[in-house]
Amino acid sequence: MDIHALWDFDRPAESEQRFRAALASAEGEDALVLRTQLARALGLQRRFEEATAELASVAAAGEVSPLVRTYLALERGRVLRSSGDARGAKPLFVDALDAAVSAGLDHLAADAAHMLAISSDGEEQIPWARRALEIAESATDPRARRWVASVTHNLGWTMHDLGRYDEALSLWERALAARLEQGGKAEQVLVARWTVARGLRSLGRYDDALAIQRSLAADGPADGYVEEELGELLLALRGGVEAAPHFATAHALLSADERLAEAEPARLARLAALGSAGGSEEAGGGLHGRG
Repeated sequence: MDIHALWDFDRPAESEQRFRAALASAEGEDALVLRTQLARALGLQRRFEEATAELASVAAAGEVSPLVRTYLALERGRVLRSSGDARGAKPLFVDALDAAVSAGLDHLAADAAHMLAISSDGEEQIPWARRALEIAESATDPRARRWVASVTHNLGWTMHDLGRYDEALSLWERALAARLEQGGKAEQVLVARWTVARGLRSLGRYDDALAIQRSLAADGPADGYVEEELGELLLALRGGVEAAPHFATAHALLSADERLAEAEPARLARLAALGSAGGSEEAGGGLHGRG
């Protein structure tokens, strides 16, 4: 059973329906694994009580295979983390990592180590991320190797948050190369290129970053994060008048994202001000940008 083929992480409601349809004819281990993924889809929709109930039904099956045991620990941890309890999630991710390593499930071991990294703070993220990379890069299973790009990307943000901009850029360049090597989706490659440009901006290499962002703007439909970066770069290079239209477009596009509006109201307010006032503030906003 190819679980990955049923997933669309950008559309968890659609994934939920696929898992429910697959469950109608699934039995045994396959059915239990599908329920863990149904729980994950519910969690991504913030339907945590329903997700917890699905996972409880898997746990009630009693003795299960190492594959199910690993998935169960992983998804229990993800539900806790998504609902705000990262500390409570970490022991479950450790259990998932141990179970996956013992059973030779490299793709789930890399997943668990990655979850431990993003559930930790600051410097504590680094050893877990490197563990995930070690597992993914040494694996022959393509499902495990798919983690190389994601983990490298996230580790780059860890380094960036710590002010280690050279290391961040190097990691993001590796992540882009991995996306291209793995035939990543157009959106994944766009994000990887955008992030390389973001790293260049942090290093003061504005012209190089501007060339990439302009290329991204020319290659596809309007993107709020690209517009935001174009504004930041033009603000740094030429002042607010030329930057203002990009900030205005960024605000119009990004304010439609309910999660971003809830999480970063100050950021959106800044975009609105820079878009309408001609950019009187200094450059330097738009830290993470995407996702």
